[in-house]
Amino acid sequence: MISITGKEKTLAFRKVFLLNALRTEIDTGRRLTNKVPSAYSIIKKEYKLTGNRESVYKQFFFRLISENILVPKE
Repeated sequence: MISITGKEKTLAFRKVFLLNALRTEIDTGRRLTNKVPSAYSIIKKEYKLTGNRESVYKQFFFRLISENILVPKE
């Protein structure tokens, strides 16, 4: 079992989860649940990004790379 401890790691995990949730919304055209706001609206609001779903995905993706949360393969 994997355990995520610490505030930094928890926030990083949340950002990666939001990125994956947005990718799912783009691919399927559906939200993960109708009881909470979409990943698209959460990302736009919290990180002050603008544009359509695809451009917000790209902006957020590169933001996670610049924060060293995501590391591209070489």
